[in-house]
Amino acid sequence: MKCKLSDICVFRKGKVDVSKLTLKTYISTENMLPNKGGVTEASSLPTVQLTQEYKKGDILVSNIRPYFKKIWQAKCDGGCSNDVLVFQGNSNIDGDFLYYILANDDFFAYSMATSKGTKMPRGDKTSIMQYEVPIFDIDTQRKIASVLRSLDEKIELNSTINNNLEQQAQTIYQQMFIDNARSDWAEGTLSDIADITMGQSPSGSSYNEDGTGTIFFQGRAEFGFRFPSVRLYTTEPKRMARSNDTLMSVRAPVGDLNVAHMDCCIGRGLAAIHSKSHHQSFVLYTMFSLKKQLDVFNGEGTVFGSINRNSLNDMPIFIPPDDILDEFERIVAPMDLTIRNNYDENCRLQDIRDTLLPRLMSGELDVSDIDL
Repeated sequence: MKCKLSDICVFRKGKVDVSKLTLKTYISTENMLPNKGGVTEASSLPTVQLTQEYKKGDILVSNIRPYFKKIWQAKCDGGCSNDVLVFQGNSNIDGDFLYYILANDDFFAYSMATSKGTKMPRGDKTSIMQYEVPIFDIDTQRKIASVLRSLDEKIELNSTINNNLEQQAQTIYQQMFIDNARSDWAEGTLSDIADITMGQSPSGSSYNEDGTGTIFFQGRAEFGFRFPSVRLYTTEPKRMARSNDTLMSVRAPVGDLNVAHMDCCIGRGLAAIHSKSHHQSFVLYTMFSLKKQLDVFNGEGTVFGSINRNSLNDMPIFIPPDDILDEFERIVAPMDLTIRNNYDENCRLQDIRDTLLPRLMSGELDVSDIDL
């Protein structure tokens, strides 16, 4: 048995005063992470007085380029941009179950198939509400959601650990290289410690999503917490980043960072930054520390929201002696490796979840014997 999505939920229509929002409670497609990765803190609030509201428990889905699979179940009240759809469940639907209906890859495929526009496809709200969903009693809904939620809770735990590790590493960097910087350290530029590769986009006809060729990242839209989500491949790679290189957005917003999980092709929206002396963790956290300087390029001069190779090469930095850099790597590189290992485990858990989800929704897997 199936029904339409409109039978179990509605689009929330209320507005909220932007003055009541914070960077933590404002959600836009920019601070939603791809591949069902949740959300990060917003970089700024909108300049309008009112914006779309959401309530705790609502399901937020980015309506721009649905193939990025950006979705989040609200943990608080807040506001979001008009490019984010807010689903409010009816009284006969379990909130977690509704989340997994919308997190199903089938839903994102349907949203893409019925979307409007080519370069920046946008889901059609009328068509979305015609999406067919399975009908289960409330007890079965909760059992299905509990199976999937147990996997997501482990993913969230790993993500929390990774966030904590990154904050610790940034604190160590701050103490070693900012708070206790020595006057005898050499003054230099980013090009003294790193090789910088500016991305170049291959021919659009070489792109594919079936795994043929080389992994390709166009820009920061694919960025996650630490590593970008793989969606596109190219058979005609131009500029390459090496595994563990720091990836930086060079077009608005300039300065967002990720790390290459493996060798990959990078488009014109990215640069790859590779340590010349095998101090890659130092390079990564140096780039984090340059955030304020890089923010200047998000709207200065005739080139709006971009940075060129020369400006990036010439970013001024202090260069500590190798023995101090070695000490930093000894402490922080294992932390970065743990972040990578946790990310790898999350990828495996996500694969299990996304394999189970459609089988549970179709009734192929029976949950009647599960005791909540």
